[in-house]
Amino acid sequence: MSRFRPTDKREVPGLNLAAMPDLIFTVLFFFMIVTHMRDVKPKVQYQIPQGTEIEKARQSGMVYLFIGKPVNQLGEVTSNETCIQLNKRIVALSQLGDAVKREREKMSEDARQHMVVSIRADRDTEMGLINDVKQELRKVGALNINYSATMKGNKPEIRR
Repeated sequence: MSRFRPTDKREVPGLNLAAMPDLIFTVLFFFMIVTHMRDVKPKVQYQIPQGTEIEKARQSGMVYLFIGKPVNQLGEVTSNETCIQLNKRIVALSQLGDAVKREREKMSEDARQHMVVSIRADRDTEMGLINDVKQELRKVGALNINYSATMKGNKPEIRR
């Protein structure tokens, strides 16, 4: 017969943490890939209007046009005059066409063909100004326009 050793000296083995850094970097890499970073910081305050038929837009070839009241670095409204911001800079209505042309020239050929101007206007913006903006965009051949809105029933939010 064989002899058995006493079992009272056994201990629970330590937890192997050798794979922990791999797991952490994998999760970190995943979040870096799926996170969308905002590349255009609005310099105007706008409150998005509500709509009933909303679709998500493609990101390639997008030119963002913000229309609202100007804000400073702290997000405080500095004037009651409505301003137009094209991507990262504020432009006058008369300069809008040339600015859109310059943005189009910076794009790749495929993005140029599918360029979309996304208008994010304050809900209190006069329709006459929106119409003037559309006329300027029409002059330079920027005919694909979408308007940003929130779903009806959602609480409207103020963006800065």
